[in-house]
Amino acid sequence: MKLGLAKGLAVTLRTMTRRSVTRQYPEVAPDLPPRSRGVIALFEENCTVCMLCARECPDWCIYIDSHKETMPAEGSARARSRNVLDRFAIDYSLCMYCGICIEVCPFDALFWSPEFEYAAYDVAELTHEKERLREWMWTVPPPQPPEPNADPPKELR
Repeated sequence: MKLGLAKGLAVTLRTMTRRSVTRQYPEVAPDLPPRSRGVIALFEENCTVCMLCARECPDWCIYIDSHKETMPAEGSARARSRNVLDRFAIDYSLCMYCGICIEVCPFDALFWSPEFEYAAYDVAELTHEKERLREWMWTVPPPQPPEPNADPPKELR
């Protein structure tokens, strides 16, 4: 019983004499892993308004509005219609950062950005529209190179 108490006190005394390694956050930026998850960035040009991300989201925190636009016909071809993105918003007060929306996007319109400083005093300010999501696109790091001895992707085989 006394031996355990002595060991505990020894650990406490040893820890008390060491210098603190706490980083002062606003002045010293944290060292983040290369592919850390921060916020979801939107590359609007790739979005076809397929709604897969909004349907697969377990929290239902993605809001998408669109309208159909008729494309002019060229030659004897018939006119085609396409969806045009009006609103793309993510409510980060509901998002659990699972990344399912990024995984299911077939057109690579959503990416993880390492940006993490987007706190707000009001919960309503945590719903970010497509303009804000677009700004984070420029902070997305390039993809990592493939492993040297890895098999080529199935698309190239």
